[in-house]
Amino acid sequence: MTTEKMVLEGIRVLDLTRAWAGPLAVRLLADMGAQVIKIERPTGRGVAVVSGKQRTGGVYPGGEPGAHPWQREGIYNKFNRNRLSLAINLTAPQAVAVFKDLARVSDVVVDNFSARVMDNLGLGYKVLSAINPALIQLQMPAFGMTGPYRHYVTGGSISETFAGLSWLMGYPDRGPLASGARICDPIAGLMGCSAVLTALRHRRRSGHGQHIDLSHGEAITTFLGEAAVGYVMTGRLPERLGNRHPTYAPHNIYRCRGEDSWVTITVTTDEEWGALCQAIGQPELARDERFAEPPVRWQHQDELDSIIEAWTSQRDHHEVMHHLQRQGVIAAAVLDIKEMLEDPQLQARGFYVSVDQPGVGPLPYPGLPIKFSRGQRLRWDPCPDLGEHNRWALQDLLGYGEEEVQELELAGTIVSRPPGNLE
Repeated sequence: MTTEKMVLEGIRVLDLTRAWAGPLAVRLLADMGAQVIKIERPTGRGVAVVSGKQRTGGVYPGGEPGAHPWQREGIYNKFNRNRLSLAINLTAPQAVAVFKDLARVSDVVVDNFSARVMDNLGLGYKVLSAINPALIQLQMPAFGMTGPYRHYVTGGSISETFAGLSWLMGYPDRGPLASGARICDPIAGLMGCSAVLTALRHRRRSGHGQHIDLSHGEAITTFLGEAAVGYVMTGRLPERLGNRHPTYAPHNIYRCRGEDSWVTITVTTDEEWGALCQAIGQPELARDERFAEPPVRWQHQDELDSIIEAWTSQRDHHEVMHHLQRQGVIAAAVLDIKEMLEDPQLQARGFYVSVDQPGVGPLPYPGLPIKFSRGQRLRWDPCPDLGEHNRWALQDLLGYGEEEVQELELAGTIVSRPPGNLE
């Protein structure tokens, strides 16, 4: 194993995030070597206790939450690897003092609460920056820290509607559709990570920390591109196109042999169109006046799609992809989740990494889709147990004495397991 430093080694992050966007932003920092302390609720990771019995939601190995569901929830474990866990009740007066002590010795604080939460806790940027002027604080509320919507609460699937994405998605004869993947969350997460890296670079040059205000909803709006520009330029709202393109044709997803099997094909030039005609054994289509030039191909997409699907429907979707790609045509098999996990391209690049999660065992998780020639992390630490590093954070890092720690434990300010009977 190389002894070379990881990209962000020496950077300490206090992570108060939850759900997807915030945890992803911090996970990327952790994957690149930052030391991340997860500030967790003592009530556990989405585990509710009712009348002494567990009530859980989430995704578990084999569909079984088990006796300790907070250790086994797959989505939480995926997004919170490479962290240390401090389970502390931030609404307790003692906890605020602990957090301020942590902020003194940290580089970054990240949360994606609604805009009011950190200020209400007495942990807003004015307070924390007075304690540590070099601190970088990233806040990622749904609509940002200012404006008339600043206190509104939402999630990725709802932010799509605010951003205009849902209105664009769908077919011409139907209403708006959601993306199906809450795409606002990962986009906001990537932007959050990039913002922190930018602020760290600025601090290295200037010595100053800063506050970062990232609107979850605005993050996706910046990606609408030609739809927004087109309206500004013409005053016309764009049409919903389904899988089609405003100018390219053919451009669609086509049924293949087998149940729920599909391939996507895109033609952007006359050369690619000629190659597609050859590939499907109908070179004469390149001379057909209905399809001779891009504008007329676009006008005759229904006929074109029927011809192409008559050919793809007789073949396996992987077969179609490889055959067309060899002929210079842009095409890709539409993979379901099982196929994606087994895909030889991802396997060859080592994208999936094995993480031996306590209480779960080794399972493949998505790795880092970035390959550094230097300083790349070569190990993957599992998601910590709830409160696993309470004593390390308080005693080793902050220098608290045993009596101080015991007092916090007795008061329920810090815990090492969710309250209630979960056995």
